Amino acid sequence: MLLFDEKIKDILLDQIKMLEEHFDADVIFYYGEIHPGYTKFFRDFIEKVKTTNEQPKDRLVVILNTPGGSAETTEKMVEIIRYHYREIYFVVPDYAMSAGTIFCMSGNRIYMDYSSSLGPIDPQIYNGKQYVPALGYLDKVNEIIKKSREGKMTQAEFLLLQTIDMAMLSKCEQAKELTITLLKKWLVEYKFQDWTQTETSKKSVTLKMKQERAEEIAKDLGNNKGWHSHNRCIGVNTLQKNVRLKIEDYSKDYELRKNIRTYNDLITQYISKNAFPFFLHSRNHF
Repeated sequence: MLLFDEKIKDILLDQIKMLEEHFDADVIFYYGEIHPGYTKFFRDFIEKVKTTNEQPKDRLVVILNTPGGSAETTEKMVEIIRYHYREIYFVVPDYAMSAGTIFCMSGNRIYMDYSSSLGPIDPQIYNGKQYVPALGYLDKVNEIIKKSREGKMTQAEFLLLQTIDMAMLSKCEQAKELTITLLKKWLVEYKFQDWTQTETSKKSVTLKMKQERAEEIAKDLGNNKGWHSHNRCIGVNTLQKNVRLKIEDYSKDYELRKNIRTYNDLITQYISKNAFPFFLHSRNHF
């Protein structure tokens, strides 16, 4: 490894140890798509983090930077980290979109500052060439079908409808249902784990109330038409006020914000410089 890389490695090690001390947890950094090809590497990485710590922790902090990816792979990664850790916190310094947002919903806590973003829960489907947003695909098909019923479909839309891959359409529908199912399950089991009474009336929170709140969040984050774009960046204020999702906002915790940004900005610059599509970091992996 070059001297420059060694220096970066040493600085990042100091920074991640500082964050581990703050959160009293193992801390990892995840950058890149949530892709099925990364699953085994991620499994081995988590096992190494868990087994090489001299003082084993029950809490894991995932610093996440991702454009999204596969909902199925997200489910598998959640199973991996939940096997090893009782508590999971997600920190989003920049963005966690699509399946990355779904990933965050499996955490007990989500940390963001005023410049961080999550995205609509629009899973991506591989069409043989690239990943495409499933909800966008379904919306366009439903739009054409609606025009057909109303007798407003153009010749071009008629030709487009004939070229639709039914297998692809089915995959998109399944991905949508899986996303909603996972979100509702994880919110109730993990995010709402310590939600025992309502903030205003101080009433006891029932399982039914948790399930209904999870349903509302899934509906809001899955409202593709409402967000207008698969890549819509949803900030902490919108998540708290409109979606009514509890976020740990560290915007005014200047020391923590400084430490997270110093670590995140340095490592993302290093990744960008080397054009890495995928990168994992921990105290014992660089």
